[in-house]
Amino acid sequence: MKSYAVLLRGINVGRNNRVAMADLRALLTGLGYTDVATLLQSGNAVFRTGGTDPAKLATEIERAIEAELGRSIRCVVRDRAELARIVADNPLPDRTDEPSRLLVCFLAERPDPAKLAAIDFTAYAPEECGVGEREVYVWYPAGQQTAKLTYAFFEKRLGCAATARNWNTVTKLLAMMS
Repeated sequence: MKSYAVLLRGINVGRNNRVAMADLRALLTGLGYTDVATLLQSGNAVFRTGGTDPAKLATEIERAIEAELGRSIRCVVRDRAELARIVADNPLPDRTDEPSRLLVCFLAERPDPAKLAAIDFTAYAPEECGVGEREVYVWYPAGQQTAKLTYAFFEKRLGCAATARNWNTVTKLLAMMS
């Protein structure tokens, strides 16, 4: 059995897409996952399962949320090894001293290299960006309120689902999976 983290996109932000973490834990347990735990109120959970394909797990969770909670919510799933790699390969290591300003934008799939190359990240300064395998790291020196390089930006420009978590949340999820 492997450990996974599931990141739900855009829940508990406004009045729409409200999901109680107790309901999320019950839903994941009902799918047969074990050692289910949630972090914060923004759709972060860890679990263990014998399933081995994160994309299939994401689809299974999305369908269960639709069927049981009546919400259409995109999910991104990463296994423990992937999350450990994401933390270890951080291309902006000097920015971890203010972890609420460093976000990892998790992409549902590998981005098209041509679409990625078409983005001139210097045009969005003072925001800084680093690209991983299926994630984009973004430093927001002025905070997220006026940020331009958001998960919605990457969804639009790269054409795939995305959700973002700050560095604190990413490292806490990894610790929960240990």
